[in-house]
Amino acid sequence: MKEVILVNLQDEIVGSMEKMEAHQKGILHRAFSVFLFNSEDELLLQRRAMHKYHSGGLWTNTCCSHPAPGETIMNAAKRRLVEEMGIVADLKLIDSFIYKAHLDNGLIEHEYDHLLTGNYNGEVALVNQEEVMDFKWIAFDALQQSVNSFPDQFTVWFIKVYQDIFKKYLEDKKI
Repeated sequence: MKEVILVNLQDEIVGSMEKMEAHQKGILHRAFSVFLFNSEDELLLQRRAMHKYHSGGLWTNTCCSHPAPGETIMNAAKRRLVEEMGIVADLKLIDSFIYKAHLDNGLIEHEYDHLLTGNYNGEVALVNQEEVMDFKWIAFDALQQSVNSFPDQFTVWFIKVYQDIFKKYLEDKKI
């Protein structure tokens, strides 16, 4: 039984709860989303496995999950990046946001989502088939066109942030 960290609107811990219960009740909990870019400024997307508890078969950012109670965002993000995509990369926390969305299977995603970016130019060879059914590198223009044409093929949290993530990533490269 996996637990998530419950938080208030200031991201202060207020408890923990079994993951499925938190998603059934729509309780605000801590999460993270990782966005890896290559040297061509392309974003690595993953397509969630069909049997995931929600949003199965949808395209999303490189990796996303929840830290366990007592685990930092950074440690959890690096752990899940290896578990889902077989990738080790340095990450940088760049932003966070709160969202609430009704999903498939009667679940409600209510997350305080921490957004992390990193660079990766290696092979993507060991995706976890329990988590990921496909992946691809994509440039911003192609991604924008895909999201505009087929928004129902992407996760709700990804659609909310991908434009800002690309912008912040490119601005950070200029510094």
